[in-house]
Amino acid sequence: MMDRRVFVGTLAGGLLAARRAVEAQQPAKIPRIGFLVPGTASASAHFLDAFRHGLRELGYVEGQSIAIEYRMAEGRQERLPELAAELVRLEVDAIVAPTSAAALAAKNASTAIPIVMLVVGEPVQLGIVASLARPGGNITGLTSIGDELFAKQVQLLKEAVPKVSRVAVLWNPANPSHGPRLEAIEAAARSLGMPPQRQEARGPDEFDNAFAAMTGARAGAVLVVSDLLFYLHRTRIADLAAKARLPAMYGLREHVEAGGLVAYAANYADLYRRGAGYVAKILKGAKPADLPVEQPTRFELVINAKTAKALGLTIPSALLLRADEVIQ
Repeated sequence: MMDRRVFVGTLAGGLLAARRAVEAQQPAKIPRIGFLVPGTASASAHFLDAFRHGLRELGYVEGQSIAIEYRMAEGRQERLPELAAELVRLEVDAIVAPTSAAALAAKNASTAIPIVMLVVGEPVQLGIVASLARPGGNITGLTSIGDELFAKQVQLLKEAVPKVSRVAVLWNPANPSHGPRLEAIEAAARSLGMPPQRQEARGPDEFDNAFAAMTGARAGAVLVVSDLLFYLHRTRIADLAAKARLPAMYGLREHVEAGGLVAYAANYADLYRRGAGYVAKILKGAKPADLPVEQPTRFELVINAKTAKALGLTIPSALLLRADEVIQ
């Protein structure tokens, strides 16, 4: 009887040790997040790099200590709801939804999975969060809009082209953020004696007519409201503005790199990098409702001197000195 008990005990101990050895050999489960990309892989590459850099700063290395499921809408906003639903079915630990359209799609897809927004404009007005200080629900992150951004864009455009007396505003009615932005832009334009002219474009096939209408209305400059559509076709828009001899203000530096005249905006790459911090906090147990939405801390003024010369403009030296970068 004693020998049997010893045998059974020895066998149980051996099985336990064997199970622990197998468990030790199995890789630990790593967190998995979903990234809902509204644009294309190439157009989003440097923003995604900034996000991954932010993760690495916090100890999360893609493929090693964190997995990222990317879903690309390829510029087709109508695909965002189905892609968001796909990420929900994968039961990811969090969803990163950078833009307003992406955040709304993710919000409609899940009220349980934490959602981190990165460059959303007017998140309160759009009903994405209850307030910046107390977002509530399952969404938090960063907004790309500071309180005085649009007034500053209009002011800088006036400084760059002092003689302009009428400004066109290129906007996309399909973008849910553009309604509130238009009001701020137009109010600022009127205060500086530049009656605004709205000109809409819902797709690239409407660009030519939009710029023809601007010149027909004798606009002296154009302000291009930040939008994925305009970003994806930024080189064409810069070319059309040059052809129409219209100095243009943009909301992303990439427009100026593509040949646009001037841009004043939040540094989007910095917002993507900071967004990684929200993901890290959520993975460690923080609730989105308890994480206040943060605003941009880094803005940049970028001027294309080559484009100014082609337009026959002399940018005031005081403005050039204030620029974060002047592209020659």
